[in-house]
Amino acid sequence: MSKRVLLVVTNVDHYQVDPSHPTGLWLSELTHAYDIFADRGFEQTIVSPAGGHSPLEPRSLKRPNYDRSAQAWHQDPARMALLEHTASPEQIDSADYDAIFFTGGHAVMFDFPDSAGLQRITREIFERGGVVSSVCHGYCGLVNTTLSDGSYLVAGRNLTGFSWREEVLARVNRLVPYNIEERIQERGAHYSKALLPFISYTVIDGRLVTGQNPGSAHATATKVAELLQQN
Repeated sequence: MSKRVLLVVTNVDHYQVDPSHPTGLWLSELTHAYDIFADRGFEQTIVSPAGGHSPLEPRSLKRPNYDRSAQAWHQDPARMALLEHTASPEQIDSADYDAIFFTGGHAVMFDFPDSAGLQRITREIFERGGVVSSVCHGYCGLVNTTLSDGSYLVAGRNLTGFSWREEVLARVNRLVPYNIEERIQERGAHYSKALLPFISYTVIDGRLVTGQNPGSAHATATKVAELLQQN
């Protein structure tokens, strides 16, 4: 039986502090993972906190972020339709999936952390022996997730994600609602990052796989695939 992966995307299209400033899914973080999983014959489903439409981050549609993988998806009506009709957490049975992969984009800072449905799915997949993974801001989807014993899933575990330095360099530090690098450490996570910003960096801690930034999506998904193929 082929492995099954649940890909998580956002529903948010603007920053709360400045509604005129658009945001959304960072497309290449989805497409790099989707391509890798598809190449291995994995079954994939896309879910979002509210279901339905997932908007795209405009900056992810500009070079160098708008690479061949992202372009191929963006120019394919069938693929784009997948982002118009994402599943909602209530439609997802976690038992159907071997892994969950949280994509990023600043938008996820607003709708990932407090989604009880996503927390349920993540907890159940992890406690069933599945893989939990995220790239870039995707780790906002892990920050409030607790296990059945009430402890935070990330407590005592090694991980990475978009750094505060990268927020500053991206000139959005005054738009984001919180410092996720700081907040994840408040949950007891052992956070680390690459020496230089915006280069690929991935951390593996057992069945938790995380990537720091958009450039880490390919490596992160590859590590997830390797873990799944070991079982």
